[in-house]
Amino acid sequence: MQHSSAQGLLKPGVQRREFWAWASLDFANSGYTTVVLTAVFNAYFVAVVMQDAAHATLAWTLVLSVSYLLVMVTAPWLGAWADQYQAKRKLLWLASLACIFATALLAGVGQGQWLWAAALLVVSNLAYASHQDLAAGYLSELAPKEKLGRLSGYGWAWGYLGGLLSLVMALAWVQFLGLELSPFIAQALGLPNPVTDQGLATEWAVGGAMLLTAFLFALVGLPALLFLKDHQPAQPQAQWRGAWARLVQGWTGLAAGQPLRQLLVCIAVYQSGVATVITLAAIYAQQVMGFSMAQTIALVLVVNVTASLGAFLFGLLQDRLGHKRSLAFSLVLWILMVLVAAFSTTEPGFWLAANLAGLAMGASQSGARAAVAALSEPDRQAESFGYWGVAVNLASVCGPLCYGLTSWLSGNNHRLAIALTGLFFVAGLILLLRIPFSQADARPIRQA
Repeated sequence: MQHSSAQGLLKPGVQRREFWAWASLDFANSGYTTVVLTAVFNAYFVAVVMQDAAHATLAWTLVLSVSYLLVMVTAPWLGAWADQYQAKRKLLWLASLACIFATALLAGVGQGQWLWAAALLVVSNLAYASHQDLAAGYLSELAPKEKLGRLSGYGWAWGYLGGLLSLVMALAWVQFLGLELSPFIAQALGLPNPVTDQGLATEWAVGGAMLLTAFLFALVGLPALLFLKDHQPAQPQAQWRGAWARLVQGWTGLAAGQPLRQLLVCIAVYQSGVATVITLAAIYAQQVMGFSMAQTIALVLVVNVTASLGAFLFGLLQDRLGHKRSLAFSLVLWILMVLVAAFSTTEPGFWLAANLAGLAMGASQSGARAAVAALSEPDRQAESFGYWGVAVNLASVCGPLCYGLTSWLSGNNHRLAIALTGLFFVAGLILLLRIPFSQADARPIRQA
């Protein structure tokens, strides 16, 4: 049954199951970013694979930077190919399978195998980021302009629940192996008293978490692709071979004062801070706060709940308050989070910082996707999301790399590194306040 009339949430001709299939792509791939990049494998890479070397954090950020640079090179080409041959779904199949298999192979990485780990991380993260960018191109095909914030928020909220489920599975596996869980977390979650950590169990715990993450991606993400449709016709004039040249020409063709260009610069700046928190939160928790693996998983598990709430609630508010005000509020939350995290010396204080990060993360990431769609011309959505992909992936290089360099040069002073990360959010807020959204943004529409 078509769902074009249900409160105008979807465009005419779009079925409800198509929206849920699209949202399930976020649900499927969120397990990768949550378990591999945020909660489990990043800390394991630093502590076990790199054996706590002085340059371990820098090595982690360098590996991810290589993968994101590859995404920046390939994203415009893939987007143009998808437009020319109506091939978004085909490319999503390839990206899904590559991420699933590379994540599963991470289960076999052990102590000192940094080169193998780096290769698998580059492949899996390249596939994940490509998957995310291609999936974002469907938003404008599904939602009318006045509902972009709400639909983006719904999708992102559902996605965080996928990350939550992955973490629950990982935590259950860790508990089964008897890894240490602090009394504070154990009491909060109603779990048994902590058991002494065992070295061998750590490798088994990480390996099991990687396999479970790959399994959930395959279980949800692959069937979802069966229900997606490409509503935009093929565009033979796209000529994917010149995708990067056209991307550069299109960018230079945007006037310096045009809101879309200003927004993309703003996103590149503040997203550098977001990417830093996502990729280094577990390392900070274990290196500074002394969290065990089980504690870290439990922390990120709860953060995914608040991130899902942030995406859902701000999705509802964004279409009413406008993109500028809702994004500004999310950046204020990010600044507060950095201050709390940098000065927290107790476990409850760090939990407060983490949940502020969750709310801000859901709001800022979902909000940015909707704002880009709103400011883009209807017939240039794929191109605009090509810019968005470059901005986000450039941020994923700059932010974590700055953190890694700061921690290395300061003798692993992670508090200084997280404090300096806050400058990305302050600069992003300043840039955001200068964007004249009222000139091109669809102003808040209150009609049903």
